[in-house]
Amino acid sequence: MNKKVVSLVLALCMMLTVFAVAGAEKTTINVFRCTFNLANPDSAQVKKVEDAINAYIADKIDVQIKLTDVGSGEYTDKANLALANKEINLLWTASWEAVIGTNDLVPANAVYDITDLLPGTALYESMDAGQWEATKYNGKNYFIPVYKDNVEGYDFMFRQDLIDAHNWDITAVKTLADLEPMLADAKADGLKYPFLTQKTAMFYRWYIDKFDFFTADANTNFFAVDRATNQVIDTIQTPEYAEFCKLMGDWAEKGYISEDDYTKVTTDTTTQTQDWAISWWTDIPVNDEADARYGQDVTMQPATNRYAHSTSALGSCYCVTANSTEAEAKAAIDFMGLLYTDSKLADLYTFGIEGEDFTYDEKGQVAQSSDKYNHSMWESASATIVTPLANEPANKAELYEAFNGGAETSVAAGFRFNKTPVEAKYSACSTLFETYGFPLENGAIPADAVDDYIAQYQTALDEAGYQDVLAEFAAQYEAWKAQ
Repeated sequence: MNKKVVSLVLALCMMLTVFAVAGAEKTTINVFRCTFNLANPDSAQVKKVEDAINAYIADKIDVQIKLTDVGSGEYTDKANLALANKEINLLWTASWEAVIGTNDLVPANAVYDITDLLPGTALYESMDAGQWEATKYNGKNYFIPVYKDNVEGYDFMFRQDLIDAHNWDITAVKTLADLEPMLADAKADGLKYPFLTQKTAMFYRWYIDKFDFFTADANTNFFAVDRATNQVIDTIQTPEYAEFCKLMGDWAEKGYISEDDYTKVTTDTTTQTQDWAISWWTDIPVNDEADARYGQDVTMQPATNRYAHSTSALGSCYCVTANSTEAEAKAAIDFMGLLYTDSKLADLYTFGIEGEDFTYDEKGQVAQSSDKYNHSMWESASATIVTPLANEPANKAELYEAFNGGAETSVAAGFRFNKTPVEAKYSACSTLFETYGFPLENGAIPADAVDDYIAQYQTALDEAGYQDVLAEFAAQYEAWKAQ
């Protein structure tokens, strides 16, 4: 009997030792993320979510997280400070973020190269290879894209009541010029904005079938890769730029474009009125979402193809910070792999505690109700795994996969320009856009004056150092292609 007791005690001790070792092997990573739905996240509720996540993943991966949630108003400053203090392992960021954006972090050597850690992981397999290719910097993976609408394309947007009233065949609209008869109808109706530009310079958008505007900045749309030649070019010297600006000038003279757009009088809510007929829309998997946004029935007609390119898939992403150890980097990959493949974890991370922060309705979809913890899919986890909201299509995952999968991969996907060697000149050129590019692209310049104005624009750019920046762009692009 004593031998049996001793054996049992020894067995228990061995089991406890195994559990202790397993617990000791867990790697803790600090996760730092932004919240856009709440001005001030509730730290106590964030801690409750952190504890729930750690309890859920305990028997799945050898990782624990420490979760920090910061309101968008102070996120950039707090994240930048935490990065400097080496307090982050997994950081949410985006191509459009300031200071800690993707184009800031790589030149600063602030991100971990995860290229060799990805293959064969659940994270890598959670999305198609094109997503990983399009998000590379200099041939390396530094970022984990949130799988959402990760490609870029644009639509013509029509008010449905006008389609019905005039019996417009919008499927026949393939180019901007095809809109003219409809704009004439809208003007005859007395509408203030037959063609609403939404005070947006649209060359950068309407012409993406021809050019890859790899700076992802309308203010520097005079740099691009010509898709046909695969060369960096000066776009404002192309026939397409003159064609577009002359069309806008002509439409303004005919009363199809209002001076309110090029004087920036129109607002973000103008699209919610019945003062316009046709405008633009960034194509997404569920375009019907525009009806709720604009408070009326609107219908889209594709204006461009969709492209996966250097910034389209980085509109929301994560990175492992350079201060992380290899163990922490691998732990981050493991956590993200589970987050992108496990619906329960994705919902917990996105929506919080069921019954406190959200509930599932009778269809199994999410109704959010919390003022303490509240995130959206696009800045959290993959659209294929986060449960749709109650007002979203039940087949949201399939819609997103079809949307992204149907896109073309741009010739320049993965190329990133390092503007450091010419930064002052690049900035000087960028500031000229408001003086020249914006009015040209919004109809402020009469069609017969466009050529002269473009010449003035080019002269001003050259005086600011444009040709040196263009040469640097071209040299970097040729070096990238040769890799």
